[in-house]
Amino acid sequence: MIKKRFMVLTEEFLKNSPNMCEYMTPSLNTRQDLMITEIPMLGKEAATKAIDEWGLPRSKITHLIFCTTSGIDMPSADIRLIKLLGLSPSVNRLMMYQQGCSGGGMVLRLAKDIAENNKGSRVLVVCSETMASIFCGPSENHVDLLVGQALFGDGAAAIIVGSDPDSETERPLFEIVSANQTFIPNTEMAIRLQMREEGLILHLDKETPDIISENIQNVLTKAVSPHGLSDWNSLFWVVHPGGRRILDNLELKLNLNKHKLRASRHVLSEYGNMTSACALFVIDEMRRKSLEDGKSTTGEGLDWGVLIGVSQLPFACGCRLKMGNRLSRTEARWCSTEWKLLARMMLHRRMAFPNRMASDWKGTNGCADRRKKLRTNEDLSNGGGSRMTERWWSNGGGVRRTKAPNESWPIERG
Repeated sequence: MIKKRFMVLTEEFLKNSPNMCEYMTPSLNTRQDLMITEIPMLGKEAATKAIDEWGLPRSKITHLIFCTTSGIDMPSADIRLIKLLGLSPSVNRLMMYQQGCSGGGMVLRLAKDIAENNKGSRVLVVCSETMASIFCGPSENHVDLLVGQALFGDGAAAIIVGSDPDSETERPLFEIVSANQTFIPNTEMAIRLQMREEGLILHLDKETPDIISENIQNVLTKAVSPHGLSDWNSLFWVVHPGGRRILDNLELKLNLNKHKLRASRHVLSEYGNMTSACALFVIDEMRRKSLEDGKSTTGEGLDWGVLIGVSQLPFACGCRLKMGNRLSRTEARWCSTEWKLLARMMLHRRMAFPNRMASDWKGTNGCADRRKKLRTNEDLSNGGGSRMTERWWSNGGGVRRTKAPNESWPIERG
């Protein structure tokens, strides 16, 4: 069940952009103008928190990977982010568009390869997403688009990855052992995103959750068997929360214990499906809960785990896998130890929401600077329409944060 989501879209913006509120009405320019501004700004919030937690100068960052499904433009979002963060102009950049829900796994695979092949490198990975690309009015003839409208939300996540951590100044949290990518033949029509004058048009086959569950066992076995792993319940699970049915099907097919997908279900409930950013949210939720519960590793007390993301690929419905994330806790600090691993990586992850940066509760007359609306969706999975409540947040500057009455923040650090 999705309880709430966060969006950069405001009621004021939509009133001034009626073409975005109708079904299949030309609106690409309106969407682009919004996304090319908001995507880098949202990415900046997440990246700033990741860098602050990392604790080293920004000049130490050597590479940037930026992933988004929204706002294709040139100069691209990575250039804009470098300027916003004040990074060196010589930072090596990789801009990734239209990777959808598989993007969270893909960026980790690429960051791993870069870090292992460039000694001393520090790779800043940023995923920033908004559903403004697909937002539109409803149509009874396009039910799968309605499903997407009920699932997707906005969010950004950032991680810093390296292969040779400095034991004096850096604190590794996870280790990436291996990364694999598999596509399922003859499923290219299962998940589609088509750029049109009306925006990014989403098509979801109702059989997609079944396609995933029917193929996941073989895909996983090929990925983990080289490491001698076969007991699914002995692993921790970072599964992209594409929807409740996907999670339910995987849990049933793999015979997982009920608590195994807790982190994924939590992220889906609190934030919806944020495409590429989701997997990184799940990683952070897992480490948060592991620390809160006093577990011996940030992987719920376990040494090995898998990360799975599923999305559209150019010719297939893709299954994205990350294998490993083995850790140990020593001297009351989360750090890596010498295990027989293929790679030692650092992952530092923070997230930001456009609706959560507030100095106080303002009401509708609050500061107009980057003012956003928080929409709370209750029981979107039950059909029959969703009940929406609306609140306004405003950014009054500074770093102090407060919350709305009766509102809780599931993750808040620093």
